[in-house]
Amino acid sequence: MQSLTNAGVLVTGAGRGIGKRLAIGFATAGCRVGLLARSKAELDLAHLEIEHAGGNALRIRADVTDFEQVTAAVDRMRVHYGGVQVLICAAAIQGPIGPLVEQSPKAWAETIQTNLVGVMNACKAVLPHMIEQRSGKIIVLGGTGATAARPNLSAYAAAKAGLVRFVETVAEEIRDHNVQINCMGPGGAYTHMTDEILRAGEKAGWKETEEALELRQTGGVAPDKQIQLALFLASEQSNHISGKLIQVSDDWKKLKDANLHPEIYTLRRVQKM
Repeated sequence: MQSLTNAGVLVTGAGRGIGKRLAIGFATAGCRVGLLARSKAELDLAHLEIEHAGGNALRIRADVTDFEQVTAAVDRMRVHYGGVQVLICAAAIQGPIGPLVEQSPKAWAETIQTNLVGVMNACKAVLPHMIEQRSGKIIVLGGTGATAARPNLSAYAAAKAGLVRFVETVAEEIRDHNVQINCMGPGGAYTHMTDEILRAGEKAGWKETEEALELRQTGGVAPDKQIQLALFLASEQSNHISGKLIQVSDDWKKLKDANLHPEIYTLRRVQKM
Protein backbone atom coordinates (compact mmCIF):
# COMPACT_ATOMS: atom_id res chain seq x y z
CA MET A 1 0.00 0.00 0.00
CA GLN A 2 1.45 3.32 -1.12
CA SER A 3 0.82 5.16 2.16
CA LEU A 4 3.13 2.76 4.01
CA THR A 5 6.19 3.26 1.82
CA ASN A 6 9.20 4.07 4.04
CA ALA A 7 7.06 3.91 7.19
CA GLY A 8 8.90 2.87 10.34
CA VAL A 9 7.39 -0.43 11.51
CA LEU A 10 8.47 -2.06 14.79
CA VAL A 11 7.64 -5.77 15.05
CA THR A 12 8.07 -7.52 18.39
CA GLY A 13 8.61 -11.27 18.20
CA ALA A 14 10.04 -10.77 14.72
CA GLY A 15 12.54 -13.62 14.94
CA ARG A 16 10.12 -16.44 14.13
CA GLY A 17 6.55 -17.48 13.57
CA ILE A 18 3.87 -15.03 12.50
CA GLY A 19 5.92 -12.06 13.71
CA LYS A 20 8.65 -12.95 11.23
CA ARG A 21 6.07 -13.47 8.47
CA LEU A 22 4.64 -10.01 9.03
CA ALA A 23 8.07 -8.39 9.29
CA ILE A 24 9.06 -9.80 5.91
CA GLY A 25 5.69 -8.81 4.45
CA PHE A 26 5.97 -5.20 5.59
CA ALA A 27 9.58 -4.96 4.40
CA THR A 28 8.49 -6.28 1.00
CA ALA A 29 5.79 -3.57 0.95
CA GLY A 30 8.50 -0.91 1.24
CA CYS A 31 8.48 -0.30 4.99
CA ARG A 32 11.58 0.14 7.14
CA VAL A 33 11.23 -2.60 9.72
CA GLY A 34 12.62 -2.84 13.22
CA LEU A 35 13.06 -6.51 14.11
CA LEU A 36 12.73 -6.96 17.87
CA ALA A 37 13.36 -10.32 19.51
CA ARG A 38 15.45 -11.97 22.22
CA SER A 39 17.37 -14.41 20.02
CA LYS A 40 20.36 -13.02 18.11
CA ALA A 41 20.45 -16.03 15.79
CA GLU A 42 16.78 -15.65 14.84
CA LEU A 43 17.18 -11.89 14.35
CA ASP A 44 20.19 -12.42 12.10
CA LEU A 45 18.28 -14.91 9.93
CA ALA A 46 15.19 -12.70 9.62
CA HIS A 47 17.40 -9.72 8.77
CA LEU A 48 19.25 -11.73 6.14
CA GLU A 49 16.01 -12.87 4.48
CA ILE A 50 14.72 -9.29 4.29
CA GLU A 51 17.99 -7.95 2.91
CA HIS A 52 18.16 -10.67 0.25
CA ALA A 53 14.65 -9.67 -0.82
CA GLY A 54 15.77 -6.04 -1.17
CA GLY A 55 14.11 -4.82 2.02
CA ASN A 56 15.30 -2.54 4.82
CA ALA A 57 15.49 -3.81 8.40
CA LEU A 58 17.13 -3.05 11.73
CA ARG A 59 17.99 -5.75 14.27
CA ILE A 60 17.03 -4.91 17.86
CA ARG A 61 17.74 -7.47 20.55
CA ALA A 62 15.38 -6.86 23.46
CA ASP A 63 12.96 -8.50 25.87
CA VAL A 64 9.40 -7.14 25.79
CA THR A 65 8.99 -7.84 29.50
CA ASP A 66 11.62 -5.17 30.24
CA PHE A 67 10.12 -1.72 29.67
CA GLU A 68 13.51 0.00 29.60
CA GLN A 69 14.72 -2.31 26.84
CA VAL A 70 11.58 -1.66 24.80
CA THR A 71 11.95 2.09 25.29
CA ALA A 72 15.54 1.87 24.10
CA ALA A 73 14.33 -0.04 21.02
CA VAL A 74 11.84 2.72 20.20
CA ASP A 75 14.64 5.29 20.61
CA ARG A 76 16.75 3.35 18.10
CA MET A 77 13.85 3.36 15.66
CA ARG A 78 13.61 7.13 16.05
CA VAL A 79 17.33 7.56 15.31
CA HIS A 80 17.45 5.21 12.31
CA TYR A 81 13.96 5.53 10.82
CA GLY A 82 12.52 8.71 12.30
CA GLY A 83 10.21 6.91 14.69
CA VAL A 84 7.58 4.19 14.86
CA GLN A 85 4.58 4.80 12.66
CA VAL A 86 3.33 1.23 13.05
CA LEU A 87 3.77 -1.14 16.00
CA ILE A 88 3.05 -4.84 15.57
CA CYS A 89 2.95 -6.80 18.82
CA ALA A 90 3.66 -10.44 17.94
CA ALA A 91 5.98 -11.49 20.77
CA ALA A 92 4.39 -14.37 22.67
CA ILE A 93 5.09 -17.67 24.34
CA GLN A 94 2.69 -20.59 24.62
CA GLY A 95 3.41 -21.19 28.27
CA PRO A 96 2.69 -24.34 30.28
CA ILE A 97 0.58 -27.05 28.66
CA GLY A 98 -1.70 -29.25 30.74
CA PRO A 99 -4.44 -28.96 33.38
CA LEU A 100 -4.15 -25.92 35.65
CA VAL A 101 -3.75 -28.10 38.75
CA GLU A 102 -0.54 -29.53 37.28
CA GLN A 103 0.96 -26.25 36.09
CA SER A 104 3.74 -24.23 37.66
CA PRO A 105 2.48 -20.88 39.00
CA LYS A 106 5.79 -19.33 37.98
CA ALA A 107 5.50 -20.54 34.37
CA TRP A 108 1.86 -19.41 34.29
CA ALA A 109 2.80 -15.92 35.48
CA GLU A 110 5.71 -15.71 33.03
CA THR A 111 3.26 -16.33 30.18
CA ILE A 112 1.08 -13.43 31.30
CA GLN A 113 4.18 -11.28 31.70
CA THR A 114 5.33 -11.90 28.13
CA ASN A 115 1.99 -12.08 26.31
CA LEU A 116 0.07 -9.33 28.11
CA VAL A 117 2.49 -7.10 30.02
CA GLY A 118 4.92 -7.25 27.09
CA VAL A 119 2.27 -5.75 24.81
CA MET A 120 1.51 -3.06 27.38
CA ASN A 121 5.22 -2.17 27.53
CA ALA A 122 5.47 -1.83 23.75
CA CYS A 123 2.30 0.26 23.50
CA LYS A 124 3.33 2.52 26.36
CA ALA A 125 6.72 3.06 24.70
CA VAL A 126 5.36 4.14 21.30
CA LEU A 127 2.18 5.99 22.25
CA PRO A 128 3.66 9.30 23.49
CA HIS A 129 5.26 10.00 20.10
CA MET A 130 2.21 8.77 18.16
CA ILE A 131 -0.07 11.01 20.22
CA GLU A 132 2.25 13.96 19.73
CA GLN A 133 2.32 13.35 15.96
CA ARG A 134 -1.45 12.66 15.89
CA SER A 135 -0.77 9.61 13.79
CA GLY A 136 -0.01 5.96 14.44
CA LYS A 137 -1.17 2.37 14.14
CA ILE A 138 -0.87 -0.47 16.64
CA ILE A 139 -1.67 -4.07 15.70
CA VAL A 140 -1.78 -6.65 18.49
CA LEU A 141 -1.86 -10.32 17.55
CA GLY A 142 -4.67 -12.26 19.13
CA GLY A 143 -4.84 -16.02 19.10
CA THR A 144 -6.95 -19.07 19.82
CA GLY A 145 -8.32 -18.60 23.32
CA ALA A 146 -9.13 -14.91 22.93
CA THR A 147 -12.81 -15.60 22.29
CA ALA A 148 -13.30 -19.19 23.50
CA ALA A 149 -12.06 -21.51 26.22
CA ARG A 150 -8.82 -23.35 25.53
CA PRO A 151 -8.43 -26.21 28.03
CA ASN A 152 -4.87 -27.13 29.03
CA LEU A 153 -3.55 -23.77 27.78
CA SER A 154 -5.13 -21.52 30.40
CA ALA A 155 -2.24 -19.03 30.69
CA TYR A 156 -2.05 -18.46 26.94
CA ALA A 157 -5.83 -18.18 26.58
CA ALA A 158 -6.18 -15.81 29.55
CA ALA A 159 -3.45 -13.55 28.18
CA LYS A 160 -5.00 -13.42 24.70
CA ALA A 161 -8.47 -12.66 26.08
CA GLY A 162 -6.91 -9.96 28.24
CA LEU A 163 -5.24 -8.46 25.17
CA VAL A 164 -8.56 -8.00 23.39
CA ARG A 165 -10.04 -6.05 26.30
CA PHE A 166 -6.77 -4.12 26.66
CA VAL A 167 -7.00 -3.09 22.99
CA GLU A 168 -10.64 -2.08 23.35
CA THR A 169 -9.82 0.03 26.40
CA VAL A 170 -6.73 1.78 25.03
CA ALA A 171 -8.61 2.53 21.80
CA GLU A 172 -11.07 4.63 23.79
CA GLU A 173 -8.25 6.48 25.54
CA ILE A 174 -6.51 7.47 22.30
CA ARG A 175 -9.49 7.88 19.99
CA ASP A 176 -9.27 11.69 19.94
CA HIS A 177 -5.56 11.59 19.03
CA ASN A 178 -6.00 9.98 15.59
CA VAL A 179 -4.14 6.84 16.69
CA GLN A 180 -5.74 3.46 16.05
CA ILE A 181 -5.13 0.17 17.86
CA ASN A 182 -6.67 -3.14 16.84
CA CYS A 183 -6.34 -6.82 17.62
CA MET A 184 -5.73 -9.13 14.66
CA GLY A 185 -6.65 -12.80 14.79
CA PRO A 186 -4.09 -14.41 12.45
CA GLY A 187 -5.72 -17.83 12.32
CA GLY A 188 -3.94 -21.13 12.74
CA ALA A 189 -0.44 -21.36 11.32
CA TYR A 190 2.33 -23.92 11.62
CA THR A 191 4.93 -22.48 14.02
CA HIS A 192 7.15 -23.68 16.86
CA MET A 193 4.05 -23.57 19.10
CA THR A 194 2.51 -26.31 16.97
CA ASP A 195 5.45 -28.60 17.71
CA GLU A 196 5.24 -27.75 21.42
CA ILE A 197 1.66 -29.01 21.50
CA LEU A 198 2.57 -32.21 19.66
CA ARG A 199 5.45 -32.86 22.05
CA ALA A 200 3.11 -32.36 25.03
CA GLY A 201 1.00 -35.30 23.87
CA GLU A 202 -1.86 -36.20 26.22
CA LYS A 203 -1.31 -33.09 28.34
CA ALA A 204 -2.49 -30.93 25.45
CA GLY A 205 -5.70 -32.92 25.01
CA TRP A 206 -7.06 -34.64 21.92
CA LYS A 207 -8.58 -31.51 20.35
CA GLU A 208 -5.36 -29.48 20.49
CA THR A 209 -3.36 -32.45 19.24
CA GLU A 210 -5.66 -33.04 16.25
CA GLU A 211 -5.57 -29.36 15.29
CA ALA A 212 -1.77 -29.28 15.64
CA LEU A 213 -1.40 -32.34 13.41
CA GLU A 214 -3.58 -30.69 10.77
CA LEU A 215 -1.53 -27.49 10.94
CA ARG A 216 1.68 -29.46 10.50
CA GLN A 217 0.26 -31.18 7.45
CA THR A 218 -1.36 -28.15 5.76
CA GLY A 219 0.71 -25.25 7.07
CA GLY A 220 -2.45 -23.44 8.14
CA VAL A 221 -3.43 -19.95 6.98
CA ALA A 222 -1.39 -18.71 4.03
CA PRO A 223 1.10 -15.97 5.01
CA ASP A 224 -0.25 -13.67 2.31
CA LYS A 225 -3.69 -13.58 3.95
CA GLN A 226 -2.18 -12.56 7.28
CA ILE A 227 0.06 -9.95 5.68
CA GLN A 228 -2.76 -8.38 3.66
CA LEU A 229 -4.96 -7.92 6.74
CA ALA A 230 -2.04 -6.46 8.72
CA LEU A 231 -1.21 -4.06 5.87
CA PHE A 232 -4.83 -2.92 5.79
CA LEU A 233 -4.91 -2.31 9.55
CA ALA A 234 -1.64 -0.36 9.27
CA SER A 235 -2.85 1.82 6.39
CA GLU A 236 -4.91 5.01 6.27
CA GLN A 237 -7.76 2.94 4.81
CA SER A 238 -8.48 1.69 8.34
CA ASN A 239 -8.47 5.08 10.11
CA HIS A 240 -12.14 4.56 11.02
CA ILE A 241 -11.42 1.24 12.73
CA SER A 242 -10.07 1.07 16.30
CA GLY A 243 -10.55 -1.15 19.32
CA LYS A 244 -11.66 -4.14 17.24
CA LEU A 245 -10.78 -7.83 17.05
CA ILE A 246 -10.66 -8.73 13.36
CA GLN A 247 -9.95 -12.30 12.30
CA VAL A 248 -8.10 -13.16 9.10
CA SER A 249 -11.14 -15.29 8.21
CA ASP A 250 -13.52 -12.31 8.45
CA ASP A 251 -14.70 -10.58 5.29
CA TRP A 252 -12.61 -7.59 6.35
CA LYS A 253 -12.31 -6.07 2.86
CA LYS A 254 -15.89 -4.86 3.27
CA LEU A 255 -14.65 -2.64 6.10
CA LYS A 256 -12.58 -0.37 3.86
CA ASP A 257 -15.41 2.04 3.14
CA ALA A 258 -17.98 1.13 5.78
CA ASN A 259 -18.65 2.57 9.20
CA LEU A 260 -18.70 0.00 11.99
CA HIS A 261 -21.45 -0.57 14.51
CA PRO A 262 -19.96 0.09 18.00
CA GLU A 263 -20.61 -3.48 19.12
CA ILE A 264 -19.21 -5.33 16.11
CA TYR A 265 -15.93 -7.25 16.49
CA THR A 266 -15.85 -6.80 20.28
CA LEU A 267 -15.94 -9.09 23.31
CA ARG A 268 -19.28 -7.79 24.59
CA ARG A 269 -21.49 -10.22 26.50
CA VAL A 270 -25.13 -10.65 25.60
CA GLN A 271 -27.14 -10.33 28.78
CA LYS A 272 -30.16 -12.63 29.14
CA MET A 273 -33.33 -10.91 30.31
